[in-house]
Amino acid sequence: MKAKFLNVLTVCVVTLAVLSPELVVFGIIWERHIELLESQNFACEVSKAGVAIAATPQTENIPLPQTNIQTSEPNLVNKMLIFTEQYKLGTILQWFFLLTPICVGVGIIFYDRYLVYRAAVLKEQVEMLERLWQQSIEQ
Repeated sequence: MKAKFLNVLTVCVVTLAVLSPELVVFGIIWERHIELLESQNFACEVSKAGVAIAATPQTENIPLPQTNIQTSEPNLVNKMLIFTEQYKLGTILQWFFLLTPICVGVGIIFYDRYLVYRAAVLKEQVEMLERLWQQSIEQ
């Protein structure tokens, strides 16, 4: 049992060692990707707002239409919320891939301790039954 436990624990540690750098790189790339998408989205919204402002007449007696800018702001907010949710999903995936081997290793350790405890309890019960059996034979 100890050999199996050590083999599984070794596999978990090696898996963690192999996956850790990839998770760090994945996190860095994901952050840069989100920043790129946000900057592209912001540039697109600014260019749309600039086109809407440039298309309006510049005379004083005609009011500037603000509907294009106002409708683009909620879209910008909604898109940023979507990007934030994607970023949170990436962070959750990072932690999942990092913590899974650790939890498996800890689970194996606790299960092994539990098996040792159960074996000790069973051994005590067998010894007690043997003593009772010896006492009943002597009487």
